[in-house]
Amino acid sequence: MAIQQISVFLENKEGKLAEAIKAISGANVNIRALCVADTRDFGILRLITSDNAAAKAALIDTGAVLVTDVIAAKMEDSAGALSKILNILAEAQINIEYMYAFTGAADLGAYVVLRVDNTPAAEAILKAAGIATLSDEDVKAM
Repeated sequence: MAIQQISVFLENKEGKLAEAIKAISGANVNIRALCVADTRDFGILRLITSDNAAAKAALIDTGAVLVTDVIAAKMEDSAGALSKILNILAEAQINIEYMYAFTGAADLGAYVVLRVDNTPAAEAILKAAGIATLSDEDVKAM
């Protein structure tokens, strides 16, 4: 099941990232995963949070905020686990736009967050291959 990711476009200046994280913290929102990509003038902060509505409201003054669907696919903690997921998607001709990973508590395992060109198809393919994915409710419960 797809989960929602928040993307915030920040000026690539001192303190802007700290300002965004402080805003989330001030809203009492837990960050489950994050990724920062940069260009010369701007950066993109991508977040999976415990409360997307509160995070989005808290971040609205720090930069442009966008919500997108992504997939968080569960991986085993073993060599080749990521390769297995990527090969399944490649064989189905699903393009991966970007990805990053995170771990849950010890009993929840490791996940790779995938932004793909066809989310419903990728979810169905992963499910058919026996690969579990998270829902927004799962993320809130972490």
